[in-house]
Amino acid sequence: MNDSLRFCGQALKPAERALIVELATRYGRLSRHELAQTVCELLDWHRPNGHPKTIECRALLERMQEAGLIGLAPLRPGRPQGARTAVPVSPDPQSAPLDAPLATLQPIRLQRVETPADRTLWRTLIERHHPLGHRVPFGAHLRYLIQATSKSPMALGCLQFSSPAWRLKGRDQWIGWDDATRARHLQSVICNSRFLILPHVRIKNLASHVLALALRTVITDWTAAYGVKPLLAETLVDPTRFTGHCYLAANWIDVGLTTGRGREDRQHTRHGASPKRIWLYPLVPDARQRLTQTP
Repeated sequence: MNDSLRFCGQALKPAERALIVELATRYGRLSRHELAQTVCELLDWHRPNGHPKTIECRALLERMQEAGLIGLAPLRPGRPQGARTAVPVSPDPQSAPLDAPLATLQPIRLQRVETPADRTLWRTLIERHHPLGHRVPFGAHLRYLIQATSKSPMALGCLQFSSPAWRLKGRDQWIGWDDATRARHLQSVICNSRFLILPHVRIKNLASHVLALALRTVITDWTAAYGVKPLLAETLVDPTRFTGHCYLAANWIDVGLTTGRGREDRQHTRHGASPKRIWLYPLVPDARQRLTQTP
């Protein structure tokens, strides 16, 4: 178990493990979120922008509980990380087909999801129309509404960028990563974890246009929000549902299939269960070089 205790790619040191065990014993009544915040503060587990890595720390605490190393307070009623969110789905008011040249809807805008109204709309559209539905994302994330503004603002779809997968064989081989180098540079990779063009929107070249716009936008927004400039974008496409043609048209690189396990398959029981195609997009010309630099 010692070898599998890692935090953000780094092996947990004996002193760090001992401190976590002591805190979990001493402050057993704290919620898991509060305990994770406490651990982050004492061990200085922070993002470059100063925010604690609470979500990642909570995942570590729950792995330690599964291994019998600590006990955690029972889950409180609420929305667990990574779980589906109950989103009320009303009848879709925009069901008439929208079939028009892309130029007639310009400028296309990406509206950052920050207000309660935008969050509700984003969640509702994703829950209604995306195959994966809405889930609480793991780690850092940014969300956008895709809007047409030429006449009156209308939602055309949704985007989400979030923390990358810890290990992807095709991506890691393409970059040239070993475990140590991946741990050092993983925070410079972002994942396009949701992309939705609404079903009634049938605009040629819209998807590839939005992807290009999104990558220019997210570099600035992610850097401002998290203090790290992303160097590479990744996404996973289910080949049983989609071809990934819009990523190909937007010049993303196909680097093969995943093993099909998923983030939470710690016992390696799901190999080949649901393999996804891995697409990558370098956000700077020398992305591979910078992602393999040594200190």
